[in-house]
Amino acid sequence: MKDEQTIQWYPGHMTKARRAMEADLKLVDAVCELLDARIPYASRNPDIDALCRNKPRLVILNRADMADPAMTRRWSEAFRARGLMTLETDSKSRRGISRFGPAVRELLSGKLAQYSAKGQVGRTLRVMVVGIPNVGKSTLINAVSGRKGARAENRPGVTRGKQWVTVDQGLELLDTPGILWPRFEDMQVGRHLAYTGAVKEQVVDQEELAAGLMSLLAERYPAVLAERYGIDCTGRSPWELLEAAGRRRGFLVSGGEVDLERSCRMILEEFRNGKLGRFTLETPQLLGEG
Repeated sequence: MKDEQTIQWYPGHMTKARRAMEADLKLVDAVCELLDARIPYASRNPDIDALCRNKPRLVILNRADMADPAMTRRWSEAFRARGLMTLETDSKSRRGISRFGPAVRELLSGKLAQYSAKGQVGRTLRVMVVGIPNVGKSTLINAVSGRKGARAENRPGVTRGKQWVTVDQGLELLDTPGILWPRFEDMQVGRHLAYTGAVKEQVVDQEELAAGLMSLLAERYPAVLAERYGIDCTGRSPWELLEAAGRRRGFLVSGGEVDLERSCRMILEEFRNGKLGRFTLETPQLLGEG
């Protein structure tokens, strides 16, 4: 991103959402934190750790179908090593969805035992679903509940208001608006969020963003770029790679020049839609994994 600017994106409705979350935590037994399996570190809102520290938590690595399977396993192991229960899901294909209810009940087994001892068998468990914008919260809730109880849209911050959704007679979920933290001091975190579309497109320069993504993919997954676009990454700058990919796709303007804007848009869209392949852009070392 140009001039290494710090991404700022904390609109008023997000401040309101954070306050509402603090109040709503009193209504729930546990918290389900959704992360993007491609960027588990960048998609972790540090506010969630502070807000939810006193609640049992289930970490869901969503969009696992778009992430590197080996890396997703490593991330799951890293979170479990920190005492957090984890679940890998893909809300759209429903992979892992059937394990959601059992995972919640395992997480809250102690509370269920307390209810049973008091003769309160069947008492409803309530779980708050949290995460950054565009990570798939509403889609997950719809899949888990088997109905369109929560509005889902592939646009940051579309969920509004308090929405309770019944999963079964003993489990209810509270959907919450996605919130981001006030400032991204780590520019890499900001870039990774922008790559996946969690940050509004207007916030970043698309050509700089596409070049950064191409550089990262060329470093970690060069064979995929070679297969997808028929280009050799060796010794080429990100801009040369973008131009080569655009030329292979026929994105030319008058004079035979490559339409770089169109090439950049293609790279970002194909990454976000999973057409490029399965990538994980971060390693658990960011959590201090040995």
